Amino acid sequence: MKDTAAALTRGLTARHIRFIALGSAIGTGLFYGSAEAINRAGPSVLLAYLIGGAAIYIVLRALGEMAVSNPVSGSFGEYASKHLGPLAGFMTGWTYTFEMIVVCLADVTAFGVYMGFWFPDVPRWIWVLSIIFFIGAINLLSVKVFGEVEFWFTVVKIVAIIAMIAGGIAILVFGFGMADSEPAVSNLWSDGGFFATGFGGFISCFAIVMFAFGGTEIIGITAGEAENPERTIPRAINTVPVRIILFYVLTLAVIMAINPWQSIGSEGSPFVQIFQGLGIGPAATVLNIVVITAALSAINSDIFGAGRMMFGMAQRGQAPAVMKQVSRNGVPWMTVVIMSVTLLVGVLLNYLIPDKVFLVIASIATFATIFVWLMILLSHYRSRKQMSPAEAAALKFPVPFWPYGQLIAIGFLVFVIAVLAFDADTRVALIVGVGWLALLALAYRRWVRPVPVPQETAAAISTS
Repeated sequence: MKDTAAALTRGLTARHIRFIALGSAIGTGLFYGSAEAINRAGPSVLLAYLIGGAAIYIVLRALGEMAVSNPVSGSFGEYASKHLGPLAGFMTGWTYTFEMIVVCLADVTAFGVYMGFWFPDVPRWIWVLSIIFFIGAINLLSVKVFGEVEFWFTVVKIVAIIAMIAGGIAILVFGFGMADSEPAVSNLWSDGGFFATGFGGFISCFAIVMFAFGGTEIIGITAGEAENPERTIPRAINTVPVRIILFYVLTLAVIMAINPWQSIGSEGSPFVQIFQGLGIGPAATVLNIVVITAALSAINSDIFGAGRMMFGMAQRGQAPAVMKQVSRNGVPWMTVVIMSVTLLVGVLLNYLIPDKVFLVIASIATFATIFVWLMILLSHYRSRKQMSPAEAAALKFPVPFWPYGQLIAIGFLVFVIAVLAFDADTRVALIVGVGWLALLALAYRRWVRPVPVPQETAAAISTS
């Protein structure tokens, strides 16, 4: 192994970064979590994804402005330390790591559900255990291997979604492949209206909708290993609005037009369910392969992102020094090992509560995700307020709608946290989240905060 002071390798090309950014928005939240969101809000979930997508675009533009100006491995953890103080940076970095662990638990859980499509008699925890070791091994290789694996995972997802949209539109236009359902665009408003579950249902779905966008902030972390961050980061972030409309809104609109939203359950991916219901057996098998690929991609990115964040915190003295250890390939190997071992909790959860584990995990992940996004926005807002007009004019990737877009996004994220508190199913997420932040504050005070040296001791040292 290399010396603990070794640096990461800049091995991610423009192609890698674009597809990592793209793949981060197309994962378990779309392929599996969307079923729960549809059940809560009905067709109005489409509007929720548009609103949530607009908010995360503002977050990513704020992150992009800082990442282009200062591309470091610690990313927004370091920006929070710089602009909001060491405690804020400590809490941001560890909450992001917590987020990645929890999101990864959701992803490995979804992987177990998908494998149940083919092997219903095999306990889910066995699949969870196997995938943790497989993805952990990939992340121990060079960052270029990670980039290539993520590139091909994302290609599979994109091709499948485009094919699904095209096939769904063909079914709507020509009416072939129908079984018991009656495909029609009017399914989006004919049965109970667009807000079929009422305004309350629309509001409650934001807890799941925002979970779907969790992980997109990995774009900022890739800046620390990008070959040309000034060019690749802006290009990756600017594709966000297009992919939100195409991969979320259009995809789910097609799904709910083919089958009424009430018939979309939460036992597996709605993508697979739709084609099974239409009597297209092979398509359901192919799509199950796709959603498995999506889960693998998400787990791969989660381990990468958390590992790099822990590495950056270790460099700032906010994490154990052992996390600074880098392999000959420029990979922080110890953080990968720590992530893989931590994910073994997912094996236990899937053994104990297989039926409820996804919703609980997704809710906790939503709290952690939103906290990190808030810290990104607050760090950026503080950094901009400290700039002179000349410094702001010299920015290479300035945010749009300053400062009103940032203030509206901050207000929206606070609103989503409030949604978690008022929903009985997700309230546990707020309790766990607040408890987590309290533990971090105590940990910082106990182990990280510099202890003032008494004046008598300082005087003795100076005279010795």
